[in-house]
Order: sequence, then structure tokens, then C-alpha cells
Amino acid sequence: MTTALYLPEENIDMIAATSVLQQQAADIRTRTINWASYMQSQMISQEDYQAISALDKSRAAYLAQNPSQVVKTLLNLVSHLSKDSTIQYILVLLDDLLQEDRSRVDLFHETAGKLKQCIWGPFLNLLNRQDGFIVNMASRILAKFACWGHETMPKSDLNFYLQFLKDQLASNSTAYLQEMAQLAKRVQTIIVHSHGPHGKDKDHHGHQYSPNIAQQMQQHQHDLANESYRDMAGDQQQDGKCVIPNNEYIQSVARCLQMMLRVDEYRFAFVSVDGISTLIRILSTRVNFQVQYQLIFCLWVLTFNPLLAAKMNKFSVIPILADILSDCAKEKVTRIILAVFRNLIEKPEDLSVAKDHCIAMVQSKVLKQLSILEQRRFDDEDITADVEYLSEKLQNSVQDLSSFDEYATEVRSGRLEWSPVHKSAKFWRENAQRLNEKNYELLRILVHLLETSKDAIILSVACFDIGEYVRHYPRGKHVLEQLGGKQIVMQHLGHEDPNVRYEALLAVQKLMVHNWEYLGKQLEKENENQKQGAAPIAGKA
Repeated sequence: MTTALYLPEENIDMIAATSVLQQQAADIRTRTINWASYMQSQMISQEDYQAISALDKSRAAYLAQNPSQVVKTLLNLVSHLSKDSTIQYILVLLDDLLQEDRSRVDLFHETAGKLKQCIWGPFLNLLNRQDGFIVNMASRILAKFACWGHETMPKSDLNFYLQFLKDQLASNSTAYLQEMAQLAKRVQTIIVHSHGPHGKDKDHHGHQYSPNIAQQMQQHQHDLANESYRDMAGDQQQDGKCVIPNNEYIQSVARCLQMMLRVDEYRFAFVSVDGISTLIRILSTRVNFQVQYQLIFCLWVLTFNPLLAAKMNKFSVIPILADILSDCAKEKVTRIILAVFRNLIEKPEDLSVAKDHCIAMVQSKVLKQLSILEQRRFDDEDITADVEYLSEKLQNSVQDLSSFDEYATEVRSGRLEWSPVHKSAKFWRENAQRLNEKNYELLRILVHLLETSKDAIILSVACFDIGEYVRHYPRGKHVLEQLGGKQIVMQHLGHEDPNVRYEALLAVQKLMVHNWEYLGKQLEKENENQKQGAAPIAGKA
């Protein structure tokens, strides 16, 4: 039996999150398929023809009397027919059967086993089709087979399916961002062309524009933030039919992932295909609130596993969610972010990890957001309870916070800024050597940030910190060379940002000065030895 996490409002969420799929499915249900022509052309057997015809006429009655035949026929049709419109119809029929009664998932598993048929293969094959509806409906059915029954998806199929979901999320997100950019361009064009002699209002440069254009601009801005992708991208017309843009399916893809990650056995498989990084990358872009909610929901169910909850912030989950929390206006998004934060404190078995998470939240300005939320009234008692819990935990962590704890959490978050701790000479005198702890963990992160970050502030602070480490730790230069950091610091001497160049130059100077100090000490030592050696000789004379 799979270990699944069942949650309220599941069916409501299912419909809301797959509305495009539902709209298309409603049209497909009204179709009449000429099954007789398939039988006459020997594309389906007499047995399958009778079964599908009876199923069309009286689904409940026929299914009750012939459950095994229904499963056998539907698997045969999905496996052997190829016409898009027919496959669409079969998938809608099959999905409806499962949606009506979850226990039918086990019926499919058991019957397929007796027939020695693979239940996964036919639907996994459909994921390669060109038709977006077929791909996403097959994906939806696979998620139900994997989550609603006693049998789990085999490992090789599971990895393939989760990789598919991850890739679909990434590609749909990219398509969405491209459309956002095109819409922004269109708005820009409207602004440019609206400046003319006949407008009634003027902008701050004295250019005139029409109030109608201003309204259009406001409408476009509203559309960009609207929860419906249909409003943002618009439907395209082709041969008189509405063609749904590809990114419309991102909610359906996310919904499948929401279902899969409720099952504990599937969570580590998702992490192994680098799934968390994909979720965070998409959340760091501007997606609509429904997609935000769904992807954060995925993070939330992952955090119910203590091991994953402990590792979660290595992916910068806390700062990303803190940013969304400060911007979001939707209560459901606020609720799910607070639930993630609570799990990140409650679920890890190592108390030091929970403490690190608290510090990361404090540094990401979560306390400030909690104080704002405390002033609001929520109908949802869970929000109020989570706000109280988090406020207490974070306040306690602030009291216990040492300057090094604060510094270490900031470095691990990858979000370096000129906080007071960096510029404190006392801090570096007392703590420079602690950058060696855990196999130089913090120093390695600083070097990695210098290598990968594009942010001028992060690069400047990292250069400064490395310089201070070398200045206050006698073997710092040697350690830095071993980690490849010296060369990376020197590369930033030619950085386009003057602040980065300046901090890199200071760091290099500290590296050199350290050398000179070491050389000076060696010379002094040699002189001392010579003096001590010369004294007895002079005595003998």
C-alpha cells in the first residue's frame, strides 16, 4: 500500500487546476465515435466493439456486469488505435471512470495483471504524442494509477514519468515567460504609438497620450497578473477552432506532480531528477498565483519527509518563499508558504537544522511579514496558528543568535549583502578560523558564489570575506589556493562592475600582504638564529 497524504478540497483543487483540460474534455464527451467502421476495417475486434458500444450506451450498468472486459477493451483501444480524436475520447472516458470511483484503479491493476498486460506502457507512450490534450490527459491518468491504488509505479517508469513532469514544467514556464515578454513589448508599442498631438493627457516628459490608451495599458498590466492564462495569452484561432497555447497546460502538469508527491515513495525519486531545483527556478520567476500555489504545495508535501525537510534550504527554498510571501495578495498562497515554513522547523530530526532554518527565515525578513500578518484577520484558523507558531520560534532564535550563526546562515543562503557582521574587525578576529569547519564548508560556498553569481553585491561581499579570512587566518592563503579560490578572485580584477573590481583588488592585496608578513617573519627568525649562533663564537674568541 502506498503511503499517501490525503488532504481536503482535493476534488475542488483538481478541477480548478486543470480547467483547460476540463473545458476540452467537456467538448470531447459530446462526440460520437463510429466504432462499427473500426470493426469493419478490422482495427478492433468484435469483442472490443461490443464492449465499447455497450459502455457508450449504459456505462454504469455494463461496467458493473463486465468490469474485466471494460478494462481489457480500454487498454486494447489505447494501445492499438492512433487517430487523435478517438484517443482523446477514450482517455476522457477512462479518466471519468477513475474520477467517479477511485477503487477502479485497483480494478485496472488487477485485471491487467491477470491479462499479463502492462498498465503503464500504453499511457507512457502517449506522452510522446504531439497533441497537447492527449499528452496531458494520459499524464493525469498515469498519476491516478500511481497514487490511488495499492500498486506503485515501477522505478524505471517512475523516473521517466517524473522527468517528463519536470521537463514539462520547465518548458511550459519558459513559454509563459516568452509570452509575458511579448505582451510587455506590445504594451511598450502602445505607449510609443500613443504619443501624439491629439491626446488629452501628458506624461512627465510633456508627451501627450489618449486616456483610452492609458486604460489599455492598465488592462494589459491587469492581464499580466491575472490568474487565468487565457486572459494573458489570448486564444489563437485556427481553422475556426480555438487552439490552447501550450503553457495553458502548466496547471495540469503541476496538478499531476501534486498528486505524485503526496506518496512518500515517489518523493526521493523526484529529488533525484533534480526536481526541487526546477520548482525553485520557476517560483523565482513571475508565474501566476495559481501556479505559485501548486508548486509551493509540491514543496510542502516534500517537507513531510524529515530527511527532505532537513535538506530543503540547500535549494534556497526559504529566501524564495519569503520573497513570494512579501509580494503575494492571495490567502491560499500565504497559507501554503506558512505551512512549508512550519514543516521546515517541525519536521527535521536534527535540532540544529531547525535552528538554521529559523535563522534563515529571520534573515529573509520573515519576522517582518509575520508582524504584518498578525494585524490581519483570517477566516482560516490554520493561518493564525501558523503565524503564532512561527513568530514564537523566530523570536526565540533571534535571542539565541550569535554573530557567527547569522553569518553562516547568510552564506549558506547564497544571498550575501553588506550586513554589519561583514565589516566587523572583531568578528573576523574571533571567527575567521571557523570558516574551516565542516571541511571548509563556508569558504567553499564563498568560492562557489564567486564562480557562479552574476550579482555585483554578492561578488563584492564574497571577495571582501575571502580577503578578511586570509588576513586573519595564518594558513588562509594556502587553503584558498587548494580550493582554487585565489585564481577566481583574480579573475574579478577585470569585472565590469567597479565595486567588484575594487573588492577583488583589496582581496588580492591582502593575499600579497599576507605573503610579505610571512616573509618578514621568516627573515626575522633567520636573523635571530644568526645572532644566537654568533654569540658563542664571539665568546670563545
